[in-house]
Amino acid sequence: MRQALALAEKGLYSSKPNPRVGCVIVKDDVVVGEGWHLQAGGPHAEIVALEQAGAASRGAQLYVSLEPCNHTGRTGPCVVALLDAGIKRVVVGAIDPNPKVAGKGIQSLQQSGVEVLSGVCESEARTLNPGFELRMLKGRPLVRVKVAATMDGRTAAMDGSSKWITSEEARRDVHHYRAQSCALITGIGTVIEDDPRLNARVDAPVKQPLRVVLDGNARLEPNAQLFSVDGPVLIVTSAQPAADYSFDERTECIQMTGNDGRVDLDQLLTLLAEKKVNEVMVEAGAGVAGAFIAKDMVDEIIVYSSPDILGSSGRGMFVIRGIRNIDNRVRFEIKNISRLGRDLKVIYGRSDATD
Repeated sequence: MRQALALAEKGLYSSKPNPRVGCVIVKDDVVVGEGWHLQAGGPHAEIVALEQAGAASRGAQLYVSLEPCNHTGRTGPCVVALLDAGIKRVVVGAIDPNPKVAGKGIQSLQQSGVEVLSGVCESEARTLNPGFELRMLKGRPLVRVKVAATMDGRTAAMDGSSKWITSEEARRDVHHYRAQSCALITGIGTVIEDDPRLNARVDAPVKQPLRVVLDGNARLEPNAQLFSVDGPVLIVTSAQPAADYSFDERTECIQMTGNDGRVDLDQLLTLLAEKKVNEVMVEAGAGVAGAFIAKDMVDEIIVYSSPDILGSSGRGMFVIRGIRNIDNRVRFEIKNISRLGRDLKVIYGRSDATD
């Protein structure tokens, strides 16, 4: 099963919006087939492994990180393929949270006489697809906020300069998160000041994420760098754009105005879930990042902290209004701390604490 989990990670950047899945087929203690799901519309991990195993599949054991599907989508049901191939035993990591499957694949296999063992390395298997699971169960994507800051919590100097607060190792790590995200969200302030391409630059097969720009007053210009690279763009305004506010054909523009006159973030996450976005990373200034946190939409915060100081005149990490005393603080838990070059990387997750 651990081999199947490792194979699933090969689709970390490319399988979206589908889950990452790995599969291994074993016969007489010898691996005869293995595979992973590379991209949506392509063969599932089980099918790739079955094709590699060929006739050796008959009477073999199959290990798969996620429950085999029992419905017809862009490809046929894997359960039927397993039965046709003569697999005698199936070991499953995690139950598929997709309501179309949710135990039905296992049930069909068992009803056809196949022995099934589920829940093997379940925690690790579920960790592969946190955003997919959240979208299936709660109808929203997983939201990460990424911040690069100094040791005193400053994201830029007083004049706005910030290149580069963190090391090359930290910046390279950010691209891995971009690559596994289905969408990246930034604000118009960041686009105007930094003019980022906002794409994923990794040495692996990658499906570029949707770039989402929160442009409340419709100020984005068509010569912004993010239009210089491949990949779709979604622009969200709160004000009615002018008639000449238009971009190329791969760009979608929508207006979402909340009760406060700003971009409605609740509507945005609902729309992204409808677009089958599993994981979102917010790379924006203190205002946008703080708005997501204040609305309790953030599942994870990744802070890259350099051993430098910019002082009280530098820009802070988050703008969150209304916190007047310690009881109103927004609480997170430290999930992991590691070192990248001269920087610290701290991953914070949601806290269930109430005291």
